[in-house]
Amino acid sequence: MAPLLKKVEKAGIEGIKAKRQPNKVSGADFFKDVQTLRVLYSDLINNPEPNRIVMIPSVSYGIGNVVNNLPIQKGENIVITKDQFPSNVYPWKNHCDKHNAELKLVAAPNTEEDRGKKWNEEILQAMDQKTKAVSLGHVHWADGTLFDLKVIRKKCDEVGAALIIDGTQSIGALPFDIQDIKPDALIVAGYKWLLGPYTSGLAYYGPRFDAGEPIEQNWINRLNSEDFANLVNYQDEYEAGALRYGMGQQSNFIANPMLIASIKEIRKWGVDNIQQYCQELIKEPLEEVKDLGLYVEDATARGSHLFGIKFPKEKMEDLATSLKVNRVSVSTRGEFIRVSPHVYNDEKDMKKLLQALKSTL
Repeated sequence: MAPLLKKVEKAGIEGIKAKRQPNKVSGADFFKDVQTLRVLYSDLINNPEPNRIVMIPSVSYGIGNVVNNLPIQKGENIVITKDQFPSNVYPWKNHCDKHNAELKLVAAPNTEEDRGKKWNEEILQAMDQKTKAVSLGHVHWADGTLFDLKVIRKKCDEVGAALIIDGTQSIGALPFDIQDIKPDALIVAGYKWLLGPYTSGLAYYGPRFDAGEPIEQNWINRLNSEDFANLVNYQDEYEAGALRYGMGQQSNFIANPMLIASIKEIRKWGVDNIQQYCQELIKEPLEEVKDLGLYVEDATARGSHLFGIKFPKEKMEDLATSLKVNRVSVSTRGEFIRVSPHVYNDEKDMKKLLQALKSTL
């Protein structure tokens, strides 16, 4: 999880204080912050239609809405990357198991030469006329491998498949353009690179899902839900388009102001600037990492805000101790240690990481 900015913390505290006097909350307040988030977030990802953005509590919830509205038959398939985060695997596995369809898991190639390029090529090769959807991240959550979404989108169009993106590990730190990539859905948890609170996420749903059925039957995703006086005049119709997929209790008077504060700050910094800062921060340290004989993906095939350093398995336990001694916090993902710098990191932090690596080898 990303640390909370002081401004985000303050917004949460103010939200808690406001709960002392719920009588001051109006009907319009149930919609105001959500609409603000739609506009702010749309600006962040260059989305021209804010009403395609809805609040979700988790990635699995957001993917669940997609799976619920993507018919699949025996003999058809879904393509995903192997070893990606489970929330973008289990819904697809369950869907394929139910309908005797195939779940194609495309593993990373067992090579250190052009690894990222070859992985992208194998994803394209896995797609065929029976592929109903490709579902993956912009970068792989374990090692930061960058997926060529524009090329994958093109192949999706050729075979008639949906493109579903889990942007949790990238949105907020790596530039993403809805109009450029044209995903059918972009699902993002807010507690990582959006620097927001837990159980607070955002989902974009494209025209492919405009007439679908949401996984949750709540009051606020029904037509005319803003008319509190007539809520018991039950509606069969959902809100138009993507708005039907919003979660119940989306009007979180504590979490929403926090996410608003964090996205405002990210917009102020600029996502391009965040990625550029990380790129400059890690450039020289990663040259030293390579000089140690350790593998890191080429800069053109990974993110600068999240990357993996391949480390000898037999020394992983010793490395964990060294990292703790040097007060370095990274994650272990298979044969990689995952490093995720941000603007709150500096050269001193990178030197500590190098010291931990060097003292273990």
